[in-house]
Amino acid sequence: MAKVFISDLVLRDGHQSLIATRMRTEDMLPVCAKLDSVGFWSLEAWGGATFDACVRFLREDPWDRLKKLRKALPNTRIQMLLRGQNLLGYRNYSDDVVRAFVKQCADNGVDVFRIFDAMNDLRNLRVSIEAVKASGKIAEGAISYTTSPVHNIPYFVGLAKEFEAMGCDTLAIKDMAGLLTPAITAELVKAIKSAVKMPIHMHSHATSGLSAMCFLRAVENGATILDTCNSSFGEGASHTSTESMVAALAGTEYDTGLSLPLLQEITAYFRETRKKYWQFESAFTGVDTRVLVNQVPGGMISNLSNQLKEQGALDKMDQVLAEIPRVREDLGFPPLVTPTSQIVGTQAVLNVLTGQRYKSVTTEVKNYLQGRYGRAPGEVNSEVRSIAIGNAEVITCRPADQLEDEMERIHSEISDIAKSEEDVLTYAMFPELARTFLQERAAGTLKPEQLLPVGANLSCGPFFAPNEFNVTIHGETYHINIAGSGHPGEDQRAFFVSVDGVSEELIVEAINEVEVFGGMGGVVAGGGSKAKNSDSKKIASGKRPRPSHQGHVTTAMPGTVVDVLVEPGKIVKAGDPVLVIEAMKMENEVQAPISGTVINVYIAKGDSVTPDEALVEIQPE
Repeated sequence: MAKVFISDLVLRDGHQSLIATRMRTEDMLPVCAKLDSVGFWSLEAWGGATFDACVRFLREDPWDRLKKLRKALPNTRIQMLLRGQNLLGYRNYSDDVVRAFVKQCADNGVDVFRIFDAMNDLRNLRVSIEAVKASGKIAEGAISYTTSPVHNIPYFVGLAKEFEAMGCDTLAIKDMAGLLTPAITAELVKAIKSAVKMPIHMHSHATSGLSAMCFLRAVENGATILDTCNSSFGEGASHTSTESMVAALAGTEYDTGLSLPLLQEITAYFRETRKKYWQFESAFTGVDTRVLVNQVPGGMISNLSNQLKEQGALDKMDQVLAEIPRVREDLGFPPLVTPTSQIVGTQAVLNVLTGQRYKSVTTEVKNYLQGRYGRAPGEVNSEVRSIAIGNAEVITCRPADQLEDEMERIHSEISDIAKSEEDVLTYAMFPELARTFLQERAAGTLKPEQLLPVGANLSCGPFFAPNEFNVTIHGETYHINIAGSGHPGEDQRAFFVSVDGVSEELIVEAINEVEVFGGMGGVVAGGGSKAKNSDSKKIASGKRPRPSHQGHVTTAMPGTVVDVLVEPGKIVKAGDPVLVIEAMKMENEVQAPISGTVINVYIAKGDSVTPDEALVEIQPE
């Protein structure tokens, strides 16, 4: 029997870290037979951001993915990442939802549940651990490793002891940002090994360039399971290469016993597959020691890069990375892992894009500061708390203790279109997103986001097109800035632009199909014309006015209207929320800039909006 066991992460954390979680199930299944024959301790293939990405971007059923992988991997444990009381969403769910979700995961093929809490508040893990044990599956408690003035080795040893007392079968040290150093790893693993009897499972991203050295020190001090990723999606913001670690331990007392030639066959397959997703490649895939300061986890960096790109603000990445540790300190040093990584990261983006710290505060930051995610590890900045929530009460109990059972209500809300318990639970995670997904599935109109042809030349680089340029028509020059775009429909897509500073919405309808080719930066008309009568060509401008006075309410960044909280005639005070925008997967309340009476509402729920347009108009008192 091998002294050290390997869990490979290529089907989940590898592509989450490097291509924004975009790998499709159809590209996983052909190589599953080889993966299944390797002899891994487990394959991490579900959970984390994969559930969200399947529904939001890939337009495929995440439960269907799990079932297909279970069938294709009969001899290998399937492992998932579970956020405790947050499950796979971005809020705390009631206990009955947690139990139902865990049971459905187990019934559909999950063998190992890695369960963590972003705050390391173990009160948020008790119910999910109990549910896993009740299902007869492996419960792996995970310590979210971080560094701060309030995190030290005795603190982490105390967590390990609590996990063991809760009945966990294994213990993961989850170093999601690659912050461990070899010396600290040795000290930490040795201390935990002497305190608990559970096998220790090491997880560390390679972002800082230290993970392989940390793994060697870990196994020397008692760790028996390592998380690695096939080199096709390994290293950098991802993880130490599986092949490299297998080779490093071969012939030693820690020999994994895995076949290097077989692993290399798998590598060849994924290297070719990865080329299909070139448009989602993160610009931050190499070694970056700045992570030791900003602590941005590997699974977040490629998504953050992609989200800033969509906001037309990729040039602000360095400012955002500098702002993230400041926001984290303000919030009491939470470990940066979902959902706190998104909470801190999105607030940092807002602080940078608005040019004023906490001018706009997300709903999730407000909930965090009210204790609705659990106990903050350190002291929260009282000034920031006052700006965000004023004198609102801060809860001290387990957040889920304040939640009523939800499953009955959820069933009734989605019964008109849900076809299974899995559908109901998808709706529980992401209600608005799931309803649209299920409606489109029923209508047979689900379409994944487009994969651009490999090698297509997009003029200003291999990954993205220009978003700011001048257009000259009949001698008149117009300055165009693209602020964002909507999802493509059957034949058309909305682009949100400003023309000489005036916000416009352009609806662009496809007339011909074209083939994009690389090398010459051109396009060629395809044979399958979709030409229609010229009357059907639509380039419609938006009807919202450009912000021109203090009473015009605007958003800090492009997003989708989740809720409209006011109507004409309503009297509001400065600071009152008037609408809720979803941007970068986080909800952001937009407040009234002045006190007065609402006289115009230019938006409705579901609308796409940009910063250069007035959304609501308030007449001053």
